[in-house]
Amino acid sequence: MKTVIRIFRRLLPVILFINGIGMINAQPTPWPLRTSETKPWIRWWWMGNAVDEKELASSLKMLGDAGFGGVEIAPIYGAKGYESRYVDFLSPRWTNLLRYTVNTAKANNMGVDLTTGTGWPFGGPQLTLKEAAARFFVQQYEVKGGTRFSRQIKIQESKQQGAVLQAVTAYSGYQRISLMSKVDASGNLQWTPPRGNWQLYALFSGWTRQQVKRAAPGGEGYTLDHLSGTALPVYLHRFDTAFGHKTPGVRAFYNDSYEVYNADWTPAFFSAFLRERGYDLRYYLRELISEDSTDLVARIKSDYRETMSALLMDNFTHPWTTWSHGYGSLSRNQAHGSPGNLLDLYAAVDIPECETFGSTYFPIPGLRRDSGDIRNVDPDPVMLKFASSAGHVGGHPLVSCETFTWLTEHFKTSLSQCKPEVEQAFLAGVNHVFYHGNTFSPADVSWPGWLFYASVNFVPANSCWPHLKGLNNYIERVQSVLQAGTANNELLIYWPVYDVWYNARGRDMALKVHSIDEWLHPTPFYKQVTALQQTGYSVDFISDRLLSKAAVGNGRIVISRTAAPYKILVIPKVTFMPVQTLHQIIALAEQGGTVIFEALPQDVPGFGKLQEHRKEFKRLLSTLSFKPVNGKWQIAEKGKGKLLLTADIQEALRQEGIEREKLTDDGLKFIRRKDKDTTWYYIVNHTARKIDRFLPLNDGGVATWLLDPMTGRTGVPAVKEENGKKAVRIQLASGESILVRTGAGAGNIGNNAWNYLNTAESPVTLSGNWQLTFTAGGPYKPADRILDGLVSWTALSDTAADSYSGSAVYTKTFTLPEKSAAEYILDLGEVHESARVTINGQDAGIYWAIPFTGRIGAYLKQGVNEIRIEVANLMANRIRYMDQHGMSWRNYHEINFVNINYKPFDAGGWALQPSGLVGPVTITPYGQ
Repeated sequence: MKTVIRIFRRLLPVILFINGIGMINAQPTPWPLRTSETKPWIRWWWMGNAVDEKELASSLKMLGDAGFGGVEIAPIYGAKGYESRYVDFLSPRWTNLLRYTVNTAKANNMGVDLTTGTGWPFGGPQLTLKEAAARFFVQQYEVKGGTRFSRQIKIQESKQQGAVLQAVTAYSGYQRISLMSKVDASGNLQWTPPRGNWQLYALFSGWTRQQVKRAAPGGEGYTLDHLSGTALPVYLHRFDTAFGHKTPGVRAFYNDSYEVYNADWTPAFFSAFLRERGYDLRYYLRELISEDSTDLVARIKSDYRETMSALLMDNFTHPWTTWSHGYGSLSRNQAHGSPGNLLDLYAAVDIPECETFGSTYFPIPGLRRDSGDIRNVDPDPVMLKFASSAGHVGGHPLVSCETFTWLTEHFKTSLSQCKPEVEQAFLAGVNHVFYHGNTFSPADVSWPGWLFYASVNFVPANSCWPHLKGLNNYIERVQSVLQAGTANNELLIYWPVYDVWYNARGRDMALKVHSIDEWLHPTPFYKQVTALQQTGYSVDFISDRLLSKAAVGNGRIVISRTAAPYKILVIPKVTFMPVQTLHQIIALAEQGGTVIFEALPQDVPGFGKLQEHRKEFKRLLSTLSFKPVNGKWQIAEKGKGKLLLTADIQEALRQEGIEREKLTDDGLKFIRRKDKDTTWYYIVNHTARKIDRFLPLNDGGVATWLLDPMTGRTGVPAVKEENGKKAVRIQLASGESILVRTGAGAGNIGNNAWNYLNTAESPVTLSGNWQLTFTAGGPYKPADRILDGLVSWTALSDTAADSYSGSAVYTKTFTLPEKSAAEYILDLGEVHESARVTINGQDAGIYWAIPFTGRIGAYLKQGVNEIRIEVANLMANRIRYMDQHGMSWRNYHEINFVNINYKPFDAGGWALQPSGLVGPVTITPYGQ
């Protein structure tokens, strides 16, 4: 049955797309097959579920025309004044709207995912306190030996009346006595302790009483107890009833990041803990709530956290995925923020999903990053790799990412700012991007329409909408490559979760994106991963559970039949390692694998059977006879393989013949994919300088192609031998990227040469007069005019232009005395914020990212030429005008609308944002 499920999970996306979501191109081409799944998808907020068939059809067509391959329906709170249009979640009307959406999307070659609830996290009216998120409370009492203790043990928290007393334990020094048997049905305890001073700890199982955040109509209620073995079936039964036990046709059911606050318990926790850890937690209530930095406290809490992880997996993640499969759908899950082992939780679903939150600094000249418009948090690619590693190790074809969440302040995000951020996600292993997001808005709602409270809103009212397809086409081309074959990473790196769980502070440990400074950044694991990647090695992470599934074949470590094998297992410095994991590592070496330890683990985790586990742990270590080699490392031969011990991991890798990709020496970033006899490289230049050199590739193959994901241009590059490797000439300006296809498969496509830019001649500046025509935008249309030089249209001393957000067209004629150069490069200079260029009536492309340059030789002619440049600015100046004039545009229930710091939003005090084409605009001829 497990094999059948694995095959089903692998093939279902293909089956869905063959049956209507369709292939886009099938002609012979260097590019891989493109489908609706290779396009970006987008989260689609349904405010108040106030949707109807006509508007849904119109919205889906607009999204499809803009280049999106699918939507994720996310029902949320509604706009005030439109309550009559609201539709209750999972009502018959709502379910009919869902089925209509699925069918209409299919007709537009799009797919649909569905959040398994409204807002977040899971919860709703079907849940009573019995199924609601739980929390434990501990009350303490003191009594002296020989003094009779007689009182009712009752919860004192006023909001926790009805909480169940589950344990009463007395402590005096090293003595521990359970007193629950002495508590009567009314909670009265009668007890006379022996000599000494005693402390009594009483644990109650209560509730968080958290309600669903941002809930849609019909979705309000308590949040789910994710640790309970009985709550999820109750929660999902409502969906079964609404669907009539018939598939709604969605591709995947979705679960947002775990934001169940203070949920550190479930009523059956004691019995689960005893089953999982082998001892009774009721005797360790004192340690469970202690903040003392002792070994015993940290070990008890480690066991407590490990049990939470197991319960979350067994009682929520696995059964929810099984339920999704029952409807012919996949499961898509954001595990981050969970109180569990993220790698295991990500790996347990079909599509693991990470999240970018905030913006990253890139040293790309001209890339705008105003400190006042960003959150003080940088997305970390290592954090993103927890999801991609789980996907790669588990052989899952897709790894998704919620992208652009709070990239900048509302109305101030340009497409050029999106590019390096999404590239960073790609480089971390993501191959299925979901924009955050698009708010459904009826046609009769005035500008800017309905908007979600958190940026970015990629909506038709956004000035960038006419140029959004430029970004979407870029993502589609990149994802077509990154979805081909499997990840091609050499190294597996063990993630020592027990070192993280061994912490005397706090209770549960939610591994949040926003707390990586505490649980990730200080670790030797993080430092080793960062160093290896910066040096040019490709890595994936592996957990104890996933490692237990590993075997060795042909000297490579294999975890899944559908995943690529790994050459080396790296163990960074680790304090705690389970006996079972150490045993498995040695077994992998015996089977022929190679393992490199930065240092040997020091101890076993947890408290259960501690001495027994320590004894076996020491015995296993004693079987490793390490012998020194060159004074730099030690080696222990084991069966067909070996284990190395060294503080210099990279030197050991070199000795083992594991070569790094030297292109990182130039500051370039990369990721590889392997598709049968083809190896793909995705290479990005996020440095501040231009790269033009021959770059050696470890997998140069017998034939090579270059593919430009910005334009779709392809060709055979210049290649030469360097130290026995093929080196490919790569030209990348700061901010640019390239795809390299190598291998036997690349030789069957054609032989047109890649057109390099070699000798630059003197650039020609298109100075003088420009015709400026304002086209689509508002609130008012400024007067058209002739410019004697290019400036921001906010510098025209025109109040209408100051407040204008939208597009304007710059038109000019120029003369080309002769067309003799091999190529001509158009450089738009300073652009606020994106442009579409037309030359002599021909579409010359969308210029939406830095550098704002493009090849235009094919569009030029000798003599007089006309250039037309449509430029779109930000929404910011129009919103500023509306707030300065008290115009109503934000009026929503729940959180309403906030700024990037979660304060009430007001753009009235903003400075004007530069707008339009500032230039200078130049054309540079290039010789051969």
